[in-house]
Amino acid sequence: MSEVRKKSPRAPTLALPDALDRVEKIYAQEGRHATPAEIVAQALGYKSATNGSAAQAIASLRYYGLLERPKDGVLAVSKDYENYKYGPDESQKQAYLIGWLRTPLVFSTLLDKYDSRLPSDANIRFDLISMGFIPGGADAYVSAFRRSVEFSRLYDKPPAQWDGGSPPEISGFTEPPLEQSEPLPPPAQQASQPQTTWGQMLSGNAAQAVTNFSNTATTNTPDVIRVPVRLPKGRCAWLELPIPFYEADKERLKAYIDMQLADDTDAE
Repeated sequence: MSEVRKKSPRAPTLALPDALDRVEKIYAQEGRHATPAEIVAQALGYKSATNGSAAQAIASLRYYGLLERPKDGVLAVSKDYENYKYGPDESQKQAYLIGWLRTPLVFSTLLDKYDSRLPSDANIRFDLISMGFIPGGADAYVSAFRRSVEFSRLYDKPPAQWDGGSPPEISGFTEPPLEQSEPLPPPAQQASQPQTTWGQMLSGNAAQAVTNFSNTATTNTPDVIRVPVRLPKGRCAWLELPIPFYEADKERLKAYIDMQLADDTDAE
């Protein structure tokens, strides 16, 4: 019986500056139009999307939230990248960089541990191996992670200043709403809570998915909104989302669900 090959957790192999260079090539050719993966791969200089290097590059762009997948086989540059590209405010641009840096779950987990500065490469490598990375391939992720942190200037400012000023424009959802692995307790009901903020945050499929729950969505604070999501077999999950909620935040939630869920394979 052949041995099952172990895979490392999903994380970018491209450093953030390299990923931005790649997504710019796609944007220069296609703008934000939904584009078949084959054409995206060709824009990156590959003959086919099935090429191993092409698939790895595209995956890295998706892990950062720079590419979206409106449907199977089709990719599109995220609205956040367009906002970053043309945004005149350097502080907002840095906010996007930090958001993309934190979108991959592996990177975010490391950053939560390294709260003031990065440790040595050997220390980062040890942490990656502890998280399930193959020792022989961990060095590539160490390099991508360190270069991404340095490029984003994450430690240049105290955390309290990262979100200062006007936040970048929020991109709308284009995919079905996410389900929470551990349903949050129902929030305490508050009278006369405005629902317009949620409507402004969401558009497309996600907004439609929560329409039936608009009367039960509540905000405990002006900065957080909780929305129930109906699950099979009479169950319900609660999504607790900060306001504002960025495209990079959505990609991080998706990555977490992909890596951590689920208890079974029951179809909806």
